[in-house]
Amino acid sequence: MPSPTTPTAGGQPVLLGAPRGACPVTLPGAPTVAEARRLVEDAGRSLLDDRRFLTVDELATLAVVPDESVVGLAALAHQVRLAWCGPEVEIEGILSAKTGGCPEDCHFCSQSSRFDTPVKATPFLDTDDVLRAATETAALGASEFCIVLAIRGPDERTMDRILQLVPAVRQATGLNVAVSAGILTDDQCRRLAEGGVHRYNHNLETSRSFFPSVVTTHSWEERVDTCRKVLAHGMELCSGALVGMGESAAQRVELLSQLQDLDPTEVPVNFLNPRPGTPLGDLPVVGAWEAIRWIALFRLALPTVTLRYAGGREVTLRDLQAMGMTSGINALIVGNYLTTLGRSAPEDLQMLQDLRMPVGALSAVI
Repeated sequence: MPSPTTPTAGGQPVLLGAPRGACPVTLPGAPTVAEARRLVEDAGRSLLDDRRFLTVDELATLAVVPDESVVGLAALAHQVRLAWCGPEVEIEGILSAKTGGCPEDCHFCSQSSRFDTPVKATPFLDTDDVLRAATETAALGASEFCIVLAIRGPDERTMDRILQLVPAVRQATGLNVAVSAGILTDDQCRRLAEGGVHRYNHNLETSRSFFPSVVTTHSWEERVDTCRKVLAHGMELCSGALVGMGESAAQRVELLSQLQDLDPTEVPVNFLNPRPGTPLGDLPVVGAWEAIRWIALFRLALPTVTLRYAGGREVTLRDLQAMGMTSGINALIVGNYLTTLGRSAPEDLQMLQDLRMPVGALSAVI
């Protein structure tokens, strides 16, 4: 359900709501199991019969259903995914083309130069290395390849490298090419769109009210501004979340509402895998059952999106990764992540085969 907006002096819409640091969402008391069953049924009628998005208040009531009701929540999310998106699963590979040395202070990230972590700065990968990784990704049946750079935003030299790599990867592999390169200007968005970038990744990570607790070197509003520029220039927007940084359940619902307003094509769901040396390095991982609850809620809040399994699923969900696929997920990153190891691609492909989930064909954009 879109939030009210008002234009800034520069013409960009910004979300209205509580001031920075205050969560605008209040969660109700937990319902009984019987009441939760009725709430889930009501949500099903809204999403499957009426084909309408759930409101913030409806999402807030579902966020507090008892653990016994999570199976019903997940089952509904799977039905919603099939009804709104179909049975296919989109596979993507990602490559850290420029690792470490980032000047930003995202407290979850081992690539920040501000923290003493095992990840050190490396130069931009050679073209041959990028093409080799893209070719390996294409061989898995993927339709998307994402080039990721650990930077605040691209300078002119970096823009030139990206604009050389994107057509080279497309020509060599036929893959759609996504890019994640931080904060962009309007002109950079235009050039990336004209250069063939299919999808741009710029995660909100967390809600507006919690964001200053995990990043201080740029603002949540700057992230939203880049996301809106991406959309304005015709690229698909990938913007997701990192769950488990100490945010409250109410702040997770707040984020769901803000993602509804932003309307991205893809939403990656990451779970914190605490990295040594970072300010969040000692936090516990999210529990598996809690993760299933929130995967389902992301789908119920965002019925149309490509909801992608991303970082942290292996340590959070462990043996319940297949259940996550039947709780609303319809895309996954295969192989390793930026600085952490993922599950092997054959294991993920076997999981999809066991679940009888077909891998989606290449997009018609190509």
